[in-house]
Amino acid sequence: MSKTNLLTVKDLSISFVSDGTTNAIIHSISYHLEPNEILGIVGESGSGKSVSSLAILGLLPKKISKITSGSILYDTKDLTQLSSKAFQQIRGKKIAMIFQEPMSSLNPSMRCGSQVEEVLKQHTSLSKKAIKAETLSLFEKVKLPDPNRVYNAYPHEISGGQKQRVMIAMAIACKPEILIADEPTTALDVTVQKDIIALLKELQTENNMSVIFITHDLALISEIADRVLVMYKGEIVEQNTVEHIFNTPAHDYTKALINSRPSLNVRLKTLPTISDVMNATVSTVELTPQMRADNHKILYNKPPLLEVKNVEKEYISTSGWFTKPTHFKAVDAVSFNIYEGETLGLVGESGCGKSTLGNTILQLDKATAGRILYQGVDITKLSASETKALRKDIQIIFQDPYSSLNPRIPVGKAIMEPMKVHGLYKNDAERKEKTIAILERVGLSEAYFNRYPHEFSGGQRQRIGIARTIALQPKLIVCDESVSALDISVQAQVLNLLNELKEKFNFTYLFISHDLAVVKYMSDQLLVMNAGKIEELDDADVIYNTPKKAYTKKLINAIPKGL
Repeated sequence: MSKTNLLTVKDLSISFVSDGTTNAIIHSISYHLEPNEILGIVGESGSGKSVSSLAILGLLPKKISKITSGSILYDTKDLTQLSSKAFQQIRGKKIAMIFQEPMSSLNPSMRCGSQVEEVLKQHTSLSKKAIKAETLSLFEKVKLPDPNRVYNAYPHEISGGQKQRVMIAMAIACKPEILIADEPTTALDVTVQKDIIALLKELQTENNMSVIFITHDLALISEIADRVLVMYKGEIVEQNTVEHIFNTPAHDYTKALINSRPSLNVRLKTLPTISDVMNATVSTVELTPQMRADNHKILYNKPPLLEVKNVEKEYISTSGWFTKPTHFKAVDAVSFNIYEGETLGLVGESGCGKSTLGNTILQLDKATAGRILYQGVDITKLSASETKALRKDIQIIFQDPYSSLNPRIPVGKAIMEPMKVHGLYKNDAERKEKTIAILERVGLSEAYFNRYPHEFSGGQRQRIGIARTIALQPKLIVCDESVSALDISVQAQVLNLLNELKEKFNFTYLFISHDLAVVKYMSDQLLVMNAGKIEELDDADVIYNTPKKAYTKKLINAIPKGL
């Protein structure tokens, strides 16, 4: 191994066994990590980036996976040959990992402080008192507000961004030489994401660590990495400096990853997908400002489809027998209109009240005060049977399609179910026919009708969620973070589908997201929420080009721009 390289992966191949068949997942990849370097690994789900990184830490599932060839050299040792006991001396101490999903990586039954202390007990000889002091010092280092409170809190009692900081504190507790960060910001707001990126860079400099940063977002990689390697179908198709990858990408797949993300400068009618770029079938038809203005003239000359008037949603928390209840306004005197055929974007950080507002419009949460008029009727005063009838007209596409689909029901039946509930069509035969037509409409086929949710990819499941929503031919659809967990290319496909369906069926969308680039691409008007109130409401392009409020400027400045 070269003295300049801290880690060298050479000709690494990994296979998985499924139903008695051995499938090669990683195909002879080679790369190195230098001291004090941040190396970005980019690719979509299934490209092999997480699998190859788990191999470094000996965390591949033993019974179903196998390293078939190659070596991983660290500190004169080949990590592929180490025993489980030998790995315990390295894992967490010399090489540490921040996992993608902090909620499922943290133990829900242990306080946050105890979870970090476990690592220090395992790898140091510090006293109990010194371990607590070191844990609180780590919480300060990762900029957790009120370290003492977080020390005593359980994971469910802190925010997503704070959970991720606890994970980082745990990973850097023993000052490792190498830190592997696997999609550490995927589900976070742009502002929290920016803070986490800045924190990782700061810790890397301070501790002279080398970092392997894994993501599917090339724009994000440009903000943190020194070098980048691009993975596609288990192979490294390109590796170079960040500047080189962004300015002169050599591989079509890299070009596709760069082009699939909505641009903040040009609004294309259809986003290019990975296959479009790789097959050279990209449409570059631009939706010009004049075309938007003409469309808006038609949209906003009609009466509103939905009117939200001074709506409030207050929660009352009672934390103990003898404490006074605390009142919290999640939505505070919010007013706006949505017009038929419009996409109204709703953005803000976690906890700003955007999902609560969506649920209030859907009547899943009852407003504490104010009125919501749908086609002139105040829906906050409807009876149970009237609310059920309203469900046909106002539908939702959920953030996580997997947890919103019943794992025991084939997807065809799941799409037919709401049709049956609302008495659409004469019989099941007709409903099945309509369901197959809808599946085809969202880019799936009749062959999928009897399959179960676990048999589909994330992008396919999101299409099934959309199919179930449009089965009732609603007028208004609330899209609640409906593309936030998807890879960039799958995201492009789903956004194109939503726009195509809107054009065909004249749907109206309330599009809720923390991804401002996506919201700008989708929206006619944009609503910015902060602490339950509306900060700004205007044309999406106007807000992006000339934001009036400091909060909006902060959100826009936090968007990863690429080079």
